[in-house]
Amino acid sequence: MAAERRLFNVQEFARRVGVTVRALHHYDRIGLLRPRRNRPAGYRLYGREELLRLEQIVVLKSLGLKLSEIREILQHPGSVALVLRRQRRLLSERRAQLDRALAAIAAAEAALQPGRLPGWEMLQKIVKEIAMQNESNWTEKYYSPEARAAIARRRAAWSPELQAEVSRQWAELFADIEAALGEDPAGAKAQALAARWSKLVAGFTGGNPAIQQGLNAMWADQQNWPAPASAYRIKPEIQEFILKAMRCGPAPR
Repeated sequence: MAAERRLFNVQEFARRVGVTVRALHHYDRIGLLRPRRNRPAGYRLYGREELLRLEQIVVLKSLGLKLSEIREILQHPGSVALVLRRQRRLLSERRAQLDRALAAIAAAEAALQPGRLPGWEMLQKIVKEIAMQNESNWTEKYYSPEARAAIARRRAAWSPELQAEVSRQWAELFADIEAALGEDPAGAKAQALAARWSKLVAGFTGGNPAIQQGLNAMWADQQNWPAPASAYRIKPEIQEFILKAMRCGPAPR
């Protein structure tokens, strides 16, 4: 019992659990693992409770979760099922991408003749599939940790059927805007298109300003998107038209 109640300073605790002192300081700084404090000196002290907390962190990290997501789970235990469901879906998507890359490589191997390279089209397919795997999380750099945690919560309830429906609505909206490029941005038709645009964006952000800020940063950086994402770029004339329509619309309340 005495051993269970013993407290360790940060160096001793780091050696015993196999993490670095720097990592423990970082966990303390972001509010993930708060040690006790020796008063009045203020030294960090760790005991059994902190060890159990660290074990939870290690388990969640092993599942591929980010520290911001782990902190959210530990602060709100009820969200663990939603976050794990979202993580399972992400890992399934990555596995599918890896399977496509492996299939492309296997096809190239099967078609390879002795002493000759496979066709360039097949090589391009392999490169594309591998690039998609490497860049599957390229959008995360635009969002703050708080925004990524909020997106994770929203994604947990985002079904493939809903994604297909939203994609269809965006495609229809782009086509309708392109057909209306000659319209007055302040006119009723343009304003209706702007309202549809705002509604679809709100469906993603949920009205969260942190998500909106990251989304704005991502779209402002379209020229630096990875090659596989180029298909999602918005035509400049469509973007310019909708921005004009929004500037002509009523001020947000």
